[in-house]
Amino acid sequence: PGGRPVLAALLPRRTAIVRAGAARDSRGLVLAANVDTAAVAVSAAARPSPGRLERLLALAYDSGARPVVVLTKADQVDPGDVAAAEAAAAAAAPGVDVVSCSALTGDGVDVVRAVLAGTVVLLGPSGAGKSTLGNALLGDAVLATGAVRDGDGKGRHTTVRRELLPLPGGGVLIDTPGLRGVGLQDAGEGLRRTFADVEELAERCRFGDCAHDTEPGCAVLAAVEDGSLPRRRLDGYRKLMRENDWAAARSDARLRAEREGRRKAISRWQRQMYKERGRDR
Repeated sequence: PGGRPVLAALLPRRTAIVRAGAARDSRGLVLAANVDTAAVAVSAAARPSPGRLERLLALAYDSGARPVVVLTKADQVDPGDVAAAEAAAAAAAPGVDVVSCSALTGDGVDVVRAVLAGTVVLLGPSGAGKSTLGNALLGDAVLATGAVRDGDGKGRHTTVRRELLPLPGGGVLIDTPGLRGVGLQDAGEGLRRTFADVEELAERCRFGDCAHDTEPGCAVLAAVEDGSLPRRRLDGYRKLMRENDWAAARSDARLRAEREGRRKAISRWQRQMYKERGRDR
């Protein structure tokens, strides 16, 4: 009525992008569901953080979505700097499409649109230009945008809620608030796909349980030594794997505590029932 959207049906959840929650109960926070393409927005005007990019890629991969890296604000830097940012992003995201654009001038937006399909979610830190990019893809200034801070170039969290909007060429767009921190929540499969180059090398190690530390016959360390695998890449792999293992253990502990709580509650209920039956007799 009145041109307002109406909820017609609730679709079953087939994919979900989940990050670790800030609370101590180890529960995950769903950022978006039923996503086909995750557009990870990175400002070309700021030096891309490989570690942050790898985290976002792991979230996208683990959900089953196809990640795409979009370098925004290409109009704010020289073409050579854009090329360098593309190379840095490609090194942190092997096998992932990396495209650049300027949402303000429109340059490259058609290229971005061509690599996005289905339900698309925009992910990235505040100030990366997600909402401005979203408006360019939507063809209208629908999403609220704001300027970044002069001091550090960070955003002001203009987007405070997730929005779902139809794209002109088909599919839908989900805009999300900027992410200050990107904690992993049982994202083992996503990490293996994000670091597919490291995983492939690990299959050639002499020992199946190689930790890629000091073991003889380690193909990963050999690749670091000959320069074919950057040391930073291996360090990032180790760090995120440790973090994910810790989060998984924390989640397991919570689940065990919940099961024990339910068991005790059932036991108390059973004892109460026995008492009541005894009184009835």
